[in-house]
Amino acid sequence: MDQIYALVTGGSRGIGRAIAMKLAYAGYHVIINYKSNVEEATKTLEDIRLSGGHAELLPFDVADLNAVTAALDRWHEQNPESFIQILVNNSGIRKDALLLWMKDEEWNDVLNTNLNSFFYVTRHLIKNMLLKKKGRIINMVSLSGLKGLPGQTNYSATKGGLIAATKALAQEVARKNVTVNAVAPGFIKSDMTADLDEQEHKKLIPMNRFGNPEEVADLVEFLASAKSSYITGQVISINGGLYT
Repeated sequence: MDQIYALVTGGSRGIGRAIAMKLAYAGYHVIINYKSNVEEATKTLEDIRLSGGHAELLPFDVADLNAVTAALDRWHEQNPESFIQILVNNSGIRKDALLLWMKDEEWNDVLNTNLNSFFYVTRHLIKNMLLKKKGRIINMVSLSGLKGLPGQTNYSATKGGLIAATKALAQEVARKNVTVNAVAPGFIKSDMTADLDEQEHKKLIPMNRFGNPEEVADLVEFLASAKSSYITGQVISINGGLYT
């Protein structure tokens, strides 16, 4: 079987790391994107290789169009016979604040990293998916994008926008055998939720616990596989029964 390449943005830590490792275990060659934390990215790479998987590092800032273009162009020059068939748009940041007190950079930084990055990376890779008539795009969204959460107007706006973009793009590319879906985690144990009071928040969750990154990764692996070939334009929540 030909090697299938999968790019995971923000793949060095947390949910991204779990996804990268799960896809590698499933037999994909994983391209681990990260912005600056080379130590964590290298650890993820080493863990994948130690388990017999195939992976490589591709550092660039997903919020910077020029950096995205340069990195992906370079990868394609180095791999002229290959293309990235699976894209997991996982990069994301939070800068929570009440809108009344939100600073311009808190709005813009979250918008650029969480939403504009989807446009920059996906636009660059989707041409080859359409030409080859095979591709999987999986966008990591959030409960915040479905329900909205106070103090997260910026974050909720980006995830809500990404949900709408998922549904629109899915209709554009479905005829070419390219699927586009979104995964909406609730409270998952990761760097993104490390500052939350787990004991207090889990009272809101019918399962009475936070999820694990590996549980999210299992869902992403399914959506990346041939088994999900008739699923597109969907937003799948993974939240322990929390209201969405």
